[in-house]
Formats: sequence, C-alpha cells, structure tokens
Amino acid sequence: MTASQGQPPSSTGVLVATLAIQALSSMALITLPVMAPVVGSSIGVSPAFVGFYVAAVYIAAMFASILGGAAVKRWGALGLSQICLGITSAGLLLCAIAHPVTIVIGAMLIGLGYGPITPASSHLLIQSTPPERLSLVFSIKQTGVPVGGMLAGLVVPRVESWFGWQVATISVAMACLLCALLVKPLRAALDHDRDPTARASIVHSLVQPIKLVWQHKSLRVLAIVSFMFSVTQVSLTTYLVTYLYEDLGWGLVAAGVALTVAQGAGVAGRILWGWVADTWLGSSKMLMVIAVGLAFAAVATGALTTQTPHVFLYLVLIVLGATAVGWNGVYLAEVARQAPKGMAGMATGGTLGFTYLGVLFGPPLFGLIAATVHSYGVSFTLLLVPALIVLVLLWSNRHIWNTKPT
Repeated sequence: MTASQGQPPSSTGVLVATLAIQALSSMALITLPVMAPVVGSSIGVSPAFVGFYVAAVYIAAMFASILGGAAVKRWGALGLSQICLGITSAGLLLCAIAHPVTIVIGAMLIGLGYGPITPASSHLLIQSTPPERLSLVFSIKQTGVPVGGMLAGLVVPRVESWFGWQVATISVAMACLLCALLVKPLRAALDHDRDPTARASIVHSLVQPIKLVWQHKSLRVLAIVSFMFSVTQVSLTTYLVTYLYEDLGWGLVAAGVALTVAQGAGVAGRILWGWVADTWLGSSKMLMVIAVGLAFAAVATGALTTQTPHVFLYLVLIVLGATAVGWNGVYLAEVARQAPKGMAGMATGGTLGFTYLGVLFGPPLFGLIAATVHSYGVSFTLLLVPALIVLVLLWSNRHIWNTKPT
C-alpha cells in the first residue's frame, strides 16, 4: 500500500505501529523512576525527588503535545513519531550521565519526545477506525503506556543489577532508536496526507489547541478529567517501587515485579473499559465507574503494611492499576469523537496539555507530602481526592453528551 495508490492505511498496521511507539516512549519515561533509589544514591539526592524528574519531563511534554497538531501537518504523524523517538533516545543518553543537571536536561528531552506521540497516533487512528470501535481501538493503542511500564518494571531493574543503572538507561535509548528504524517502511502509506510546506508560528500553534478545547464544553470537561486522572496515574508509576522499597522493605527487583503487575492490570483494564464503553455504558459512565474503583483502591493501597499478605497486596495493586492506568483509551476516544472533523490531533494535543499539567503538579506534591509525613502510604491514600473530583465533575455534566456513542 502506498500513498500514490490512494488507499487508506490498514487499521491493523496503524494500531501495531502506534502501539509499539507508545510502549517504547512510555518505557523510556519510566526508566529512571523504577531505579529511583539507586539513581538517587548515585547522584546524592533523595528518591522522593524523582517527582521533580517527572515534572521536568512533563513540562516539556505539555508544550510539545500542544504543538503536536501543527507538527503532524508538516512531518506526518508517523514521521513525527520517528523524530520523537530519536529525541527521547538523546534524552536517555544524557540521563545516563550521573549528574543532576544532565538528568534534568535529559528529562526535558524525553518530554519533548513523549508529548507529540499521542496526538500523532490519534490523527492516524481516527482516520482508520470505525466509529463504533473507537473506544476499544484507542484503548488497545493506549495499552502501550502500561506495556512500557511493564517492560520497565521487568527489564530495567534486572539490567541495573547486572550492569548498573547507566547501562540500563543506555539500553532503553538504543531500543527507542531501533523502533524508529523498524517503522520507517510504513511511512509512505501512513503519512500520505502530510504537507511539508505547512508553517505555523509557535504562538499560534500553542494557542489554537487550547482555544479549541475551551470553546467546546465536552472537550473542556474531558480536559479537566484528564488532569485529575493523570495525577493518580503518574503518581502510581513514579512512586510505587519506592513505596514498596522504602516503606514496606521490598527489594528493588521484587518491587519492579509489583509495578509490572499493576501495569499489566492497566493493560487489561484499558481493553476491558474500552469494550464496555463501546458495548454498554458509553464513555462518561465508564469513566465514572473507573473513578469509583480508583477511590477505593487508593485507600486500600495507603493501608498496606509490612504484615499485609502478598495475595491481598497484589489484588489491591491490580485494582489500582486497572483504574489509575486504565482510563486513557476511553478518554482519548471520546476526545476524538467530540472533536470537530479533521481536528482530532489538535483536540487531543489541547486536552493533553491539561493532562500533562496534572502530571506537572501531581508527582512533586505527592513526593512533598511523603517526605513531610515520612510515609508514601499517606500520599497514596490522598489519591482518593482527584478520583472523587472526577466523579463529581462527570456526574454534574452528564447531560452534555450521549451516554452511549452512536
């Protein structure tokens, strides 16, 4: 299939390519957090301040995602994704230098690479997916985020234990470059609609997506919902290993496996919630159900102790992962559905600006609370708050969209 033949790209090909890119980008972002105690000791900072590393990533990602819509027009969605993987790889290589300054700069490069990935994939998926399958397909694609977390939890601590944290970081950088090379043959088919002559000022490209979101109440509500959910998701992926290591006395490898279990539940949750949303509940009700489950899971996670049976602990982490990590596909499909025709990428970038803003504030606040009260469990319990805000917001605005897609 080529652009000159005028054939639309295969939905399966789009899904596989975007899923792989998403997984490697997510793995790259989580690589340092899953080694936080070791990296912190190496550079002389508390592991609690990994939240500021994550904040640096998402400061850059927030602006990059908003600019993603304009960048897709010029370079094509897949071409932009390849560029992003290269930038992410460069960021990881800088992070492998054991100095706080290079790690901060590397974190910002990782964010610049991570931000446009989702707007680019939404641009591709909305063109190739039947409307009645949007939630499921977007959810499957978004499993790339927890899959990347699973890979990070399983692989990175082991490579660190064998060769050191710097080799582990460099290895993930090489995997990102390999992924960029492997998807290159698909570019002619998937980037047939790009316009290399497209130009837009940075100010215009930043303002238009936010303006688009704020002009549509449904997009506005979804943006705020994503802000709250993102606080819980990134707090989980950033601090779960440290919580188990510092508060509950687990080893780093065992804690990484626990993170993998939670991320695996997120994979299953994203697919299940997408299917349920498409088949029965619709997006708004599905997101409310997820918020309720998340509220209970947050309280249960904060109540874990060194005496908690491992079976119960893993059950709690499964619920936490399925909810805190499982919401994205339903949300992104609804954003694409609510966006004006041909503007799914811009709408996604605009709402993701709010998503990343939640990430910017969430992990540093989580870490600050944990450091102040000397308990990561208290911080996990307080994730109840954004879950309840989501529930109230969706319930009070339930009239603004149909409860079941048509």
